[in-house]
Amino acid sequence: MEKFEVILCIITLLLTLTSYLFRRKKKGEACKRERLPPGSMGWPYIGETLQLYSQDPNVFFANKVKRYGEIYKTHLLGCACVMVASPEASRFVLVTQAHLFKPTYPASKENLIGKSAIFFHQGDYHTRLRKLVQSSLSPKALRALVASIEDIIASALNSLAGGHVITTFHEMKKLSFEVGILLIFGQLEAHHKEELKKNYTIVDRGYNSFPTKLPGSLYRKALLARNQLSKILNEIIYERKEKKSSQKDLLGSLLSSKDDKGEILSEGQIADNIIGVLFAAQDTTASAMTWILKYLYDDPQRLETVKAEQEVIYKANEVGNLHLTWAQTRNMPITHKVILESLRMASIISFTFREAVVDVEYNGYLIPKGWKIMPLFRNMHHNPQFFNDPQKFNLSRFEVAPKPNTFMPFGSGLHACPGNELAKLEMLILTHHLVTKFRWEVVGPQSGTQYGPFPVPLHGLPTKFWKESTTYRQHGRFLIKDAPPFSRT
Repeated sequence: MEKFEVILCIITLLLTLTSYLFRRKKKGEACKRERLPPGSMGWPYIGETLQLYSQDPNVFFANKVKRYGEIYKTHLLGCACVMVASPEASRFVLVTQAHLFKPTYPASKENLIGKSAIFFHQGDYHTRLRKLVQSSLSPKALRALVASIEDIIASALNSLAGGHVITTFHEMKKLSFEVGILLIFGQLEAHHKEELKKNYTIVDRGYNSFPTKLPGSLYRKALLARNQLSKILNEIIYERKEKKSSQKDLLGSLLSSKDDKGEILSEGQIADNIIGVLFAAQDTTASAMTWILKYLYDDPQRLETVKAEQEVIYKANEVGNLHLTWAQTRNMPITHKVILESLRMASIISFTFREAVVDVEYNGYLIPKGWKIMPLFRNMHHNPQFFNDPQKFNLSRFEVAPKPNTFMPFGSGLHACPGNELAKLEMLILTHHLVTKFRWEVVGPQSGTQYGPFPVPLHGLPTKFWKESTTYRQHGRFLIKDAPPFSRT
């Protein structure tokens, strides 16, 4: 009997303890819920993803900020999220407390780029890779590439001339891909370049597709092409090692790098980072260049102002017979403001993903461990508190620097885009050649934006280009012998 009573006491004690812990857990969860930012989590599992994709994302996020304020919760793409739209919160996440938040991407995208790519990591590995990438993108390195980048851009634009309709965004992607190849490999053999381009294009098409491995799906094709990319890159790496080449390009930096223990990067790590750089160098830059072309076309006076600045350089270079110099690209103040305002207006990177690695408190709110947090760059770029009349293209905004953490077209902190100077250099050289040697006409709708996922003008901005086969001067303007007048349709 005594033994039974002991067992009964133990069971009772365990049940009491379990009940207490359960109530405490529920109380803790309720407390956590009360401390979460305001907002709506939408439907079970689906969250508010359908609302986001069924309307303009600008409207979706703007309405959220208007209703809940500059920090709110939601559920998107299968993830619980906290969205922040203030400079202070963005700095907290990306700079001052960046160690509390890790970069995060869907697994499907990591599989296509490669898990060793720089932007999936923190800590020593990330620091090491970032230094290597930045050394290849330093002013000293870029200065040596100006002429080669100009040759790529001039050749690309010449191929568009003739008055036929082209999709500007697609052509800008081809151009930025060529620049990316130059940065990574220097001079690459033609057969390697063609194989890389063919397989990279397949990966690119599947990158934002539904991640199913069913036969015939874009994602499955992308995975197969990604495997092929690794093989091609391994061949290039093998050849570079065999030649014992000391080329001062990104691949050379990756191959010669050793950590504190004297260990080199594996071929897989090198391949992942090369593919990552190609991704980072292509879509965002191509989108920005497409918007610049459109914003110049939209305002003839703006175009003439930029043209006047660039013609001075054009004449100094014997009407385009000499290459641009690094110093000349550093002395294009009006064109530079056009680029900055285009980046603000278009906001190519609308937001970025981070994930809380621990429970984090901010302004009295809880950001639970494992939740995504997304600084909304676009909302800040279009906030009238920071940019008066934000929907208007206004170069005077950049007469002085914007308030800190209100203008972040390339992100901020340790994971800010290391290629921002290369991207701006491409845009400056492109603009120089556009306004001094070409005219163009946008075909079809003059407004509208599509997302894939980066914002681009509707249908990729169908455009006709004409090269100035015979140039005349009349009242300081170019006239084109074999092209129709500069018009709006």
